[in-house]
Amino acid sequence: MDDKHELTLTQFRDSVEKLGSSTVNCEEPTLMRFLIARSMDPNKAAKMFVQWQKWRTSFVPSGFIPDSQVPDELEAQKVYLQGLSRDGSPVVLIKGNKHFPPKDIPQFKKFVVHMLDKSIARIWHFTVVPYLYFSGFREKEIGNEKLMGIIDLQKMSYKNIDARGLITGFQILQSYYPERLGKCFIINMPWFFVSVWKLVSHFLDKATLEKIVVVSNEDEKKEIIEEIGEEVLPEEYGGRAKLVPLQDAVLNAIGEGRELTTSA
Repeated sequence: MDDKHELTLTQFRDSVEKLGSSTVNCEEPTLMRFLIARSMDPNKAAKMFVQWQKWRTSFVPSGFIPDSQVPDELEAQKVYLQGLSRDGSPVVLIKGNKHFPPKDIPQFKKFVVHMLDKSIARIWHFTVVPYLYFSGFREKEIGNEKLMGIIDLQKMSYKNIDARGLITGFQILQSYYPERLGKCFIINMPWFFVSVWKLVSHFLDKATLEKIVVVSNEDEKKEIIEEIGEEVLPEEYGGRAKLVPLQDAVLNAIGEGRELTTSA
């Protein structure tokens, strides 16, 4: 670590303490994600970090959101959690034709967090990391691994259009999961959704938009297979894997000589 890097981290930690909080439970990769998200500005990163801590404490007081709190969203089976891509990123697939504008907005927001937390916990399963997800994700997380997303809009109808839901999901991601998105492919976009996407784009940060690829040709489709890998990509997208609904993706964490298994 060079002196400039160390100085920036020190300034960041000091700024967090001045805001009445602490970085004691967070490792350097986590702190760096907040710094990168705020262009290495220690004060702006500290403000974002403290907002994240307060949000986790109030929105996810137990450390994670179980299946029982998001039953309606899970029942739709619109999200699938596959394995890891070739670069080690958890692959999350969302089918737009199975989503409908939610009647219960609070549950939908919880579902977004449930989906993101479980996807990140998937990293820990594959890297055999102790059970932080189950015991203390509220104020402690590790690593700088990124998620790989696929949003499939095939067979989508007007009834599935939910600009507010899409904006909400991306805003939660960019506000409370900084630098967790590696890339997101939007595939099979129908013509009537183009104007919706333009509207949604106005509400997203530039950094987020740069990671989103609206697939429009065969070369970009091949890019999905190359980046994710046939072993993980479902058959209908050119791979060899089966779809794994989010609620069926079992997390196994090993720590202190025992194995924990949960689907929540």
